[in-house]
Amino acid sequence: MTDHHPTAVIVLAAGEGTRMKSARPKVLHMIGGRSLLGHAIAAAQGLSPTHLAVVVRHERDRVADHVKQVCPQAVVADQDEVKGTGRATECGLEALPADLSGTVLVTYGDVPLLTTTALQELVVAHEQTASAVTVMTARVPDPTGYGRVLRDETGQVVGIVEQKDADEAQRAIDEINSGIYAFDAALLRSALAQVGTDNAQGEKYLTDVVGVAHREGRRVGAHVLSDLWQTEGVNDRVQLAALGAELNRRVVERHMRAGVTVVDPATTWIDVEVAIGADTTILPNTQLLGATTIGANATIGPDTTLTDMEVGDGATIIRTHGSLSVIGEGAGVGPFAYLRPNSRLDAKGKIGTFVETKNSTIGAGSKVPHLTYVGDATIGVGSNIGAASVFVNYDGVNKARTTIGDHCRLGSDNMYVAPVTVGDGAYSGAGTIIRKDVPPGALAISVAPQRNMLGWVVANRPGTAAAEAAQAAATDEGEGEPA
Repeated sequence: MTDHHPTAVIVLAAGEGTRMKSARPKVLHMIGGRSLLGHAIAAAQGLSPTHLAVVVRHERDRVADHVKQVCPQAVVADQDEVKGTGRATECGLEALPADLSGTVLVTYGDVPLLTTTALQELVVAHEQTASAVTVMTARVPDPTGYGRVLRDETGQVVGIVEQKDADEAQRAIDEINSGIYAFDAALLRSALAQVGTDNAQGEKYLTDVVGVAHREGRRVGAHVLSDLWQTEGVNDRVQLAALGAELNRRVVERHMRAGVTVVDPATTWIDVEVAIGADTTILPNTQLLGATTIGANATIGPDTTLTDMEVGDGATIIRTHGSLSVIGEGAGVGPFAYLRPNSRLDAKGKIGTFVETKNSTIGAGSKVPHLTYVGDATIGVGSNIGAASVFVNYDGVNKARTTIGDHCRLGSDNMYVAPVTVGDGAYSGAGTIIRKDVPPGALAISVAPQRNMLGWVVANRPGTAAAEAAQAAATDEGEGEPA
């Protein structure tokens, strides 16, 4: 990164986005774990501008609230009744200091693949050539729908014409305007004051600033961007999906080049803020979402979704859904496990098949192997929870907590009726309902004597297959008919 930092970045996010056919503002739709507007703001923040303004109008409060969540220091500017990108930019300028000088970038809230690097290159090109305006352009096979970049016989940019205002010759031009600009602040302010709404759309076009600068003899530059995806905007859900897929392809590729094995990139989805250590393997049909971090030498998947998770080195997670939880170094989870928020499995611990956890800590080396619900519990180190156990944490009104000590061996089909504590080194028998604290080293059992009611099936279910089998077995054993 160079020392070229813009004075301001203005992000235009006032549009309604009617083609999305959504109650949600277009710029708040998500790809890669961020809103479209969030991507735009992140790219702008990477430049370390002195000022960052976001221009809003449609669903003003929802968008403004999102801006403050994503970037609290950003200035929210309101666009008025006058339509057009020129007026939106003018509203953004009016929200910034009146004596603003230097370079002002204008970008959009619906161009999610645009990177800080591309914006930085635009700033450098603008300032090194001492231009009044530098427009980011691209050459495309089919320019339909885009504004065309007009050049004179020397190749200098002299203007931009929108599709609806272009004549036949201008529509044949394949160099398009991305809509992203670097401006001299003083030129931008004075030129916008001269721009009107006399065009097919009745809007105040930002593109007209280029013509004003040219007429005043100021230099207008063009920075051609070879990566066309970075200029692509989202207008409908088809484009949203296409850009989301391309963004994911780039993110997955970045991780692979950094030393992560992704077995099937086509079925692997990784959000932009996810971090993965070297020599970790991601198996097919895996989604790593939010702020998930995964250590080195781990194995994740297949068929796994992790959201805002922290996973330690060497952990293995198979066919698991987890969120807002921590998996320790060398621990194992799954298959078919469900980790709800605030679950913690420490180093070399195990959460096994058909186990659900919530708001619980499972200590180092402890195991919850199968068919168990662990809610609102603390389990010490080296303990084992038998199959089909339930931590009964809710009495219909209040939640309560269970504490299991270190090195406990607890039987299958146990019920821990919270609040209850099981001391270090304690055991329990199968089918135990633990309603009272268990002292360290004690054996807890709650077993009633087994009672066999002989002949009950034949007497109470006559004619059934069970009764016939019982009668046959009794005859074979020489027991005769029961009394």
